[in-house]
Amino acid sequence: MATDDQSDRSGLRRLLKRLTASDQELESEELRRDSAKPGCVCADTAGRGDVVNVAGRLRMVVYTPRTNLPTLEAELDDGTDVITLVFLGRRQIAGIEPGRALTARGRIAVRDGRKVIYNPHYELDASH
Repeated sequence: MATDDQSDRSGLRRLLKRLTASDQELESEELRRDSAKPGCVCADTAGRGDVVNVAGRLRMVVYTPRTNLPTLEAELDDGTDVITLVFLGRRQIAGIEPGRALTARGRIAVRDGRKVIYNPHYELDASH
């Protein structure tokens, strides 16, 4: 059981951390809290070949026209790392837009040093 003095010091440490943290650090911390969902893993712990559920917020969505197969790519950030969701043969998907919170499921691949899930199953967060 923590004493009042220990609780006060712990609270002071948290306050000092918030005051000295960069905007990016604070945003990442908030994303980690918001992305913590039952059954989901943190993106930074996901490795090649793992089948995972990850939750986060879409940072960027880009349509890439290709001659043989167009793709829609979305960067999912959970505050620990980014996983690129690649939807093959799609030009757009309703609800897949920057700022949108969602949960995605699929097998992690690595392309050009980045974590990728091809054609993930996904569920849009209803709070958006």
